[in-house]
Amino acid sequence: MPNVLSTVAPPAAKARRKPDWRSMRLLAPALLLLAIFFVLPVLSLLLRSILDPTPGLQNYAELLGSTTYLKVFGNTFLVATVVTIATLVIGFPTAWLLAIAPRRISSLLFSIMLLSMWTNLLARTFAWMVLLQSTGPINRLLMFLHIINEPPLALVNNLVGVTVGMTYIMLPFLVMPLHATLRSIDASTLRAAAVCGANRWQAFWRVLVPLAAPGIASGALMVFVMALGYFVTPALLGGPSYMMLAELIAQLVQGLLNWGLAGAAAFVLLAVTLALFALQLRFTGGARTSMGGR
Repeated sequence: MPNVLSTVAPPAAKARRKPDWRSMRLLAPALLLLAIFFVLPVLSLLLRSILDPTPGLQNYAELLGSTTYLKVFGNTFLVATVVTIATLVIGFPTAWLLAIAPRRISSLLFSIMLLSMWTNLLARTFAWMVLLQSTGPINRLLMFLHIINEPPLALVNNLVGVTVGMTYIMLPFLVMPLHATLRSIDASTLRAAAVCGANRWQAFWRVLVPLAAPGIASGALMVFVMALGYFVTPALLGGPSYMMLAELIAQLVQGLLNWGLAGAAAFVLLAVTLALFALQLRFTGGARTSMGGR
């Protein structure tokens, strides 16, 4: 018997180490589509940014050396940061409520959230324009309750309007991964912390938040990256004073026909996005591996 095992085991181990080329061939259509619709356009964008109108890096120098364009970059990162923080502040209690609520209530609330997510983006943005304008229901309600007087609050064409509209749109993208993480946390862990003498805030900050960190990181990064490239909502609710990078790229292409500078701006945005995803894989990937090893 030992001789039989010794003769059979090595070939089996070698077979496991061989790559399955049949499975790799199944990936060929997906890889081809990825190359055609992602790799080639990105390469074309990069070539435009360094060849149009003349070969060189003058587009990047103009983009990063102009105070106007730097202000647009600042607006983009400011809005993305504020929206991410606001979404996290609202999304964490929402995800926790969905995780601990009875199944029927949780399913109903989840369905409402998904229904709002499936509604047309332009329609939702126009709805917020109606709600937030100076004669809209929000200002009228505040004046009716004598919380404010004339003139009404300026809730559109500023950071407030962009933050409100984008937070509402981004909320499901943070709640869904965070909800999955919170559902996987054993409730007895919080009870054990209470038995050991931790109060509610200590159990929240020292037990619940560290355990939910992978979901928080994934959801917050998704919201931040999506907010960096958003176009419709900032353009309608933010106005020219809070122009973001996506709106600048659209104006460079449609209004000025400056494909080289637009390509440079788009490539910078792509590089920042890929860098953020690399950071997420570096930290949350390692955390998942260590948790799986336990």
